[in-house]
Amino acid sequence: MIQDTTPDIDLALFGAMGDLALRKLYPALYHLDRDGLLADDTRIMGLARQDIDAEAFRKKVQETLKKYVKAAELESTCIKRFLDRLDYIKLDFTDVEGYKAIREWHEGSGRPMTVYLAVPASIYGAICSNLQASGSLDDESRVVVEKPIGYDLESSQEINDAIGVVFPETRVYRIDHYLGKETVQNLIALRFANPLFGTQWNQNHISHVEITVAEQVGIEGRWGYFDKAGQLRDMVQNHLLQLLCLIAMDPPSNLDADAIRDEKVKVLKALKRFNRENVGRDVVRGQYIAGSINGTSVPGYLDEEGANTDSHTETFVAMRTEVSNWRWAGVPFYLRTGKRMPEKLSQIVIHFRQQPHYIFDPDQRNLAANKLIIRLQPEEGIALEVLTKDGGLDKGMRLRPGPLHLDFNSAFPKARIPDAYERLLLEVMKGNQYLFVRRDEVEYAWRWADQLVEAWEQLDRPPRRYPSGSWGPVASIAMITQDGRSWYEDY
Repeated sequence: MIQDTTPDIDLALFGAMGDLALRKLYPALYHLDRDGLLADDTRIMGLARQDIDAEAFRKKVQETLKKYVKAAELESTCIKRFLDRLDYIKLDFTDVEGYKAIREWHEGSGRPMTVYLAVPASIYGAICSNLQASGSLDDESRVVVEKPIGYDLESSQEINDAIGVVFPETRVYRIDHYLGKETVQNLIALRFANPLFGTQWNQNHISHVEITVAEQVGIEGRWGYFDKAGQLRDMVQNHLLQLLCLIAMDPPSNLDADAIRDEKVKVLKALKRFNRENVGRDVVRGQYIAGSINGTSVPGYLDEEGANTDSHTETFVAMRTEVSNWRWAGVPFYLRTGKRMPEKLSQIVIHFRQQPHYIFDPDQRNLAANKLIIRLQPEEGIALEVLTKDGGLDKGMRLRPGPLHLDFNSAFPKARIPDAYERLLLEVMKGNQYLFVRRDEVEYAWRWADQLVEAWEQLDRPPRRYPSGSWGPVASIAMITQDGRSWYEDY
């Protein structure tokens, strides 16, 4: 049941000493506590393999807060209150006997159990089964799992089947942290609360859409995972497709979780498929080589520590795809994501069509279209690029582009923009699923990704090289240029 206030819960955090928990989850939970959004009796149990006691665990979390929370937001009374909620159990996740300690901790508390699996997806099933076998769960227990779930459709179905044996779909929360970002929430409001955009959001008024998720970092020591996954599975199959769905979906009947997710599934079903004939033209795979980021030399992918020097795993993907329905017929969606790019950037650019009759300077015709720029990171904000007359008596009717700009940091200087995980954790506690991914969404996304991988394998072409610090292979520029367009940073 969805609640307006945050109920008391027992939160069992598996992978309590891992990178995700340390960098994201404890700071998010601390901020919720600091803002008065954690119920008074909520407790948090850390579960990991490390042989430490509860006091050492609290000390580790305190050190983490000092590292990842701004000094001005650290308050001694809030830190103490938060640390007092924490406890720790050393646990071998595959040993059902050890789960008795979780049952004893939770038994008789009267609070529903929320299980957060900040661990590899390959052991989701074993943990869920052991929780059930040990009697640690109750009728209201929920489970939170991280994406990507699986390596392909078949493995994702196996993992979801194992979770589904223990938890019904209404109590499974699959996280894609992009859906918790403030700007993504504003995208929903922008589209469906403003007639200015609602009436223009179709193929009659939009010429094309860009989605870019660029990372400056390389693989950050994740070679073992990343070389098996690649950028398509790691980023496109979840983050970029979720953003595409929110842009392309039809208006839901209401803001209920299933109403929104039903519309996203329709987009995934209508997404263009690739085959051996079109994949070489409409998709570009890349792999970074040595180069420079912010003036610092960085190694190539095959030069990273522990690298397989024969690897053909892609670290960059760019593609031209379409949504085959009445709203978007003929509108290309250009998706691009890669590692070792010039900057960290997540951005959506909606390009509106030009006026049918142009009366200004012919040399400026390429400027004569509005653009809506939706920035997710590094600074969240929304800008509408419009054309106005350039100032000055000597300029005549020369045009100049300029933004009508909403920068969240500037517009709300006293309001801290919450991290995505804060919002997501809060919605889990309240029992609201609208920011989480339903099982059929996962499966339709994998079906689409699997056919793309199959087309790549049939084409049998190695990824194109691109220097670290660039915007990817030259072929990705050629791909969009052949349509008479450019990536946004090239305008």
